[in-house]
Amino acid sequence: MSDTQVLTEKFLQRIERREAVVGVVGLGYVGLPLILHFGEKSFQPVGLDIESRKIEALHAGKSYIEYLPGERIAAVIRGGKFRATQDFSAAAECDALILCIPTPLTRNREPDMTYIERTSESVGKFLRRGQLVSLESTTYPGTTEEIMVPILERLSGLKSGVDFFVAYSPEREDPNNKQYTTATIPKVVGGQTPEALAIAEALYGAIVEKIVSVSSTQAAEATKLVENIFRCVNIAMVNELKMVFHRMDIDIWEVIRAASTKPFGYMPFYPGPGLGGHCIPIDPFYLTWKAREFDMPTKFIELAGEINSSMPYYVVARLMEELNEDGKALRGSRLLLVGLAYKKDVDDLRESPSLKLIELLEERGAKVDYHDDHIPVVKQTREYAHLAGRESVSLSSAGDYDAVVISTNHSSIDYDALGARARLILDTRNAMAGRAPGRGRVTKA
Repeated sequence: MSDTQVLTEKFLQRIERREAVVGVVGLGYVGLPLILHFGEKSFQPVGLDIESRKIEALHAGKSYIEYLPGERIAAVIRGGKFRATQDFSAAAECDALILCIPTPLTRNREPDMTYIERTSESVGKFLRRGQLVSLESTTYPGTTEEIMVPILERLSGLKSGVDFFVAYSPEREDPNNKQYTTATIPKVVGGQTPEALAIAEALYGAIVEKIVSVSSTQAAEATKLVENIFRCVNIAMVNELKMVFHRMDIDIWEVIRAASTKPFGYMPFYPGPGLGGHCIPIDPFYLTWKAREFDMPTKFIELAGEINSSMPYYVVARLMEELNEDGKALRGSRLLLVGLAYKKDVDDLRESPSLKLIELLEERGAKVDYHDDHIPVVKQTREYAHLAGRESVSLSSAGDYDAVVISTNHSSIDYDALGARARLILDTRNAMAGRAPGRGRVTKA
């Protein structure tokens, strides 16, 4: 038996006995649920993150993600095995290191590998023989072996596939999804070598219900991109149809509802004010960028991106039309944006089209407030730092505004009360459907 096979067998035994120490790097919307699942399955989780506020909150048994209760964190801590730290030397104590870090785009819509490079450097200094390193960040095919592995090998002096193991397993988190959780969503896994795949299968298989193995890390990376490109393209299609049908005086929501009754060959997607979240607005462009290396155009992806990116501008144009009906200009109008999060019932601001809407409306001279019970204060973001610190206002003041724009359809909103107060409601989410007209009028965008 080779040394690599011996390392593999020892690792598999440690997983089976729940002795494996699992380090999760990046304790955000992906990493925190993941590390909690490992703790709840009797592993020894170690959380690593550069933000001190997260470490302090976790040690206090508190949550900084709305839909993850602090009680769940406190319960894992009481088990006596969980700890979180900013000290990356703790990576040496871990048998497995799972990297859950951001992969944003640059201003030129090209992949920003900064987080992967820096994190690989941080853990590479402490890498030891027998460890597994698994990347979960969505990225272009080849990232794991072209970017991460060389950094780990250079800083550790070890050889991937011989001294340590490498895998890629794309995150599939859907924040606050009540039906599918980290444990119930099938986990795609690709290994650099057969031994790496076997270890990754065993490790993830200990906390999720189903493992879907693929032939390589590149195939696993491509799998996540296909999932998100599928959604991006189909959302772009209904967004475009929404604009076409508006000109024809046809309700896109009624059409989608009717089309959804077909029991085969159709899957409903819904329009909105733009794309948000950590995946769909960004990930398709990772493949677009990589495809250029092979002289391959990605026309569908780029066209879908153009359509989805244009939706906030469409909403502004529709608002101008409706204000004009009331004899008002956008400049100088007082506006209330309802919903700041990128989707309903979460506190997640990442890539939210609501932020773009505020920026566009204010550039055109409007005065904009927002209401969102999930986000009482605007958090710091990379692109909209100037909006940080703004506070949510009460919906009781909706009647004081020239128009209300529903950008996110949170369940907590009393839409009947909103309709009774507002003069004009521009509804981008069909939230007012079926509700009796109130004080003013409701129109869709």
